[in-house]
Amino acid sequence: MTNLVLTEQQGQVLIVRINRLDRKNALTHDMYTALGDALTAAEQDSSIRCVLFTGSNDCFTAGNDLSDFAEGLPEAFEHTPVGRFLILLASATKPVVAAVNGPAVGIGTTMLLHCDFVYAGANARFQMPFVNLGLCPEGGSSLLLPTWIGRARAAELLMLGGAFSAEDADRLGLINRICDPEQTEAEALDTCNRLAAQAPAAIRATKALLNRPNKETLLDTLKAEGALFSERLQSPEAAEAFMAFREKRKPDFTHFD
Repeated sequence: MTNLVLTEQQGQVLIVRINRLDRKNALTHDMYTALGDALTAAEQDSSIRCVLFTGSNDCFTAGNDLSDFAEGLPEAFEHTPVGRFLILLASATKPVVAAVNGPAVGIGTTMLLHCDFVYAGANARFQMPFVNLGLCPEGGSSLLLPTWIGRARAAELLMLGGAFSAEDADRLGLINRICDPEQTEAEALDTCNRLAAQAPAAIRATKALLNRPNKETLLDTLKAEGALFSERLQSPEAAEAFMAFREKRKPDFTHFD
C-alpha cells in the first residue's frame, strides 16, 4: 500500500489516513487503489467493526490530482481505481466515519455522502467544483444531494460549485458535528469506538435498512455519472479548465456552445 495512504488498526477500528500533505492530500489513481484496498480489508476482517477516514488537522483532501486525471480514464469507470473505491464505499456493510479538517474538495465532499457519521473541524471548507472544471457530478451526488437537501440547494452547490463552510454543512444536515480542528479526529474516533462496542450484526442490519431505499438506484447513478465524467475529461471545456488551473487563471468558457 502506498505510504500516501496510511492504515492503522486501533482496537476494532481501522483508521485510513490520507497522507500527501505537500499536495494538499490530492488523490492519485494509486491512492484510490489503496483506499479501496483498505475498505476491502475491513470488510473481510471480522476484527474490524468500523472504518475511520481522516487526513490532518489542516487538510482532508483537495480532491483529484488533476495531473493524474488530465489524460482521462483508461477504462470503464467502475473498473478504474476511483470507480472501484466509490462503489466499495457505497456498498460497505460496516459503519464508516469521517474526520474532516480544512479543504474537502470534489470527491473530498462527495465521499462523505456515503459515510455514516461525519465530524468536521471549524476550519473545514467543502466544495464540489465539477462544473467549474468542465466536468459533471460524481460519487452519487446528483442523486443523494437532491434527496437530502432538496433540488434547489443541490443545484446551487453542484452548478455554481462554490465553497461552503462547516456551519453551512451543519445547517444542510451534511455533517454530524462541528469540532475544534485539534479534536475532530478524537471525536470521530470516540464515535467509532462506540459503534464498535454495539452488536455488530445489528449495526450492519441498521445500516442496510438506512441504505435500502437508494441502494440499486445509487449504484446505477454512480456508473452513469462515472461514464459521463469520463467523457467530460476529454471535452474541450475540461481542457480549457485544466489549462487555466495550470496557468493560475480563471477558465474562459465564453466561446463554447
